[in-house]
Amino acid sequence: MASLPDYLAEQTEEAIRGRMLDRLSSDWDQSEGSYIWDALAPAAIELAQAAIQSQEVLRRGFAGTTFGPYLDLRCAEHGVFRKEAVRAAGLVEFAGVPGTVVPKGTRIGTMADTYLGTASIVFETQDAGVVDGSGRVAVLASAVNGGTGGNVPSGAISLLISPIAGVTGVTNAGAITGGAEKEGDPSLLNRYYAKVRSPGTSGNKADYLNWALDVAGVGAAQVLPLWNGPGTVKVVVIGTDKRSASASVVSAVQQYIYPAPPLVGKAPIGAAVTVVAAAEVLIGISASVTLSGSRTLAQVKADFMATVRSYLAEIAFSADPYVRYVRIGSLLLDTPGVQDYAGLQLNGGGTNIVIGAGQVAVIGVVTL
Repeated sequence: MASLPDYLAEQTEEAIRGRMLDRLSSDWDQSEGSYIWDALAPAAIELAQAAIQSQEVLRRGFAGTTFGPYLDLRCAEHGVFRKEAVRAAGLVEFAGVPGTVVPKGTRIGTMADTYLGTASIVFETQDAGVVDGSGRVAVLASAVNGGTGGNVPSGAISLLISPIAGVTGVTNAGAITGGAEKEGDPSLLNRYYAKVRSPGTSGNKADYLNWALDVAGVGAAQVLPLWNGPGTVKVVVIGTDKRSASASVVSAVQQYIYPAPPLVGKAPIGAAVTVVAAAEVLIGISASVTLSGSRTLAQVKADFMATVRSYLAEIAFSADPYVRYVRIGSLLLDTPGVQDYAGLQLNGGGTNIVIGAGQVAVIGVVTL
């Protein structure tokens, strides 16, 4: 990546003051502390500060060196906008007297933990429901606030914040998922570069890729032209966690690019677009390790799994179609507390794992 020139970097307080003093008659006392030196010093300081501010203005004017709201402004010039946080969503189950109505907008939540200092995570129902003869009703709910904090495991929701006569309890049988943080600068910058370096032209492959990446919750996408005959396009998406995208994200991308008629999306006339989530390929890892004695096996396993997840996220939908056997071995050997290893296997073998089109590698069972 190109770097900015050292524009105005030489305009220091000392250099500016020196030039100002050089323009005076040598008959004048120019020593530090003299009248003329003290009179020129404040001006030199302010001019040097102005040069520093000019350097900062230059830095904020280019996409590769700017940040935050200034990056937003730069990207907006090309129709690229920062994706907002995505609210986690899933089914919650209310128990109560048959016939009781659970209104849309009913608030429920997780229990706060005063010991850990964690606040309750609040959700609200997106649909109304009626408790049936079994004494239960399942309703779609989403987190009030966007972000990964709304992703909670099954059974986490147990608090009825909005009291309803006839309702005796609430829980979530399955995990609440799909929450994603507001897009960060690196991701926004990458989408900006993708837009300006690979501009779309009337529905080419770059167009579909940019459209998919426009949708909040999409971490990466693959475009498969002519996958089911002329005019057909398949768009495969993964989430910001670099795993298979949630159903809500897939639906949002489908609606944005190619919704059901009579709605019109981004796709050009004549195209038939199918959006799907990537198929996850579990990578099971087993090996015998020799510990150095500085860490326990449990600590080594936790650190190793964290580095493997980072590696798999790095190669997700990249040009490299393999999970590299030697790379996994290198990650294991570089894990603090590991002195050596033997018998490393990936999915029961000693070779690279091929990741095909529309697939994403995720960590499976790790046995050390």
